[in-house]
Amino acid sequence: MKIITVVGDNLFRIAAEQLRDATQWIRIAELNGLSDPVLAGVTTLLIPDIDPGAGGGIAAQ
Repeated sequence: MKIITVVGDNLFRIAAEQLRDATQWIRIAELNGLSDPVLAGVTTLLIPDIDPGAGGGIAAQ
């Protein structure tokens, strides 16, 4: 796991860059208590480790 700080970004792009799979944006969102993939202002995020087997894009019910 690592920590990054971004300014006005979105979780799709961050997941694509950090996890190599934009559909895994939900993993970042859940880890950081977020529901909206669009970020405003300065945000510090925990980024999970890369997991090629992780499903993506759908929140746990």
